[in-house]
Amino acid sequence: MSFDRSKKPTWRQGYRYQYEPAQKGHVLLYPEGMIKLNESAALIGGLIDGERDVAAIIGELDKQFLGVPELGDDVEQFMEVARAQHWITLA
Repeated sequence: MSFDRSKKPTWRQGYRYQYEPAQKGHVLLYPEGMIKLNESAALIGGLIDGERDVAAIIGELDKQFLGVPELGDDVEQFMEVARAQHWITLA
């Protein structure tokens, strides 16, 4: 089954993406704790706003990282993991 890039990701209620100076990086805060995101996940997470669909997020990142052939696959993989971990919803 193919990933639907027209879906719009949003952070689940109670989850907040932010820069955390103490962690020197971006994190995802939620009621039970915190997840420190790696650089790639932080770049993707920064574009999750409930307005952009996955295709638009890929397009924005493609402007920053021209010619990276696996970029779309990497974003899709992040979305699948984030959905499986219940960080985001895709609508």
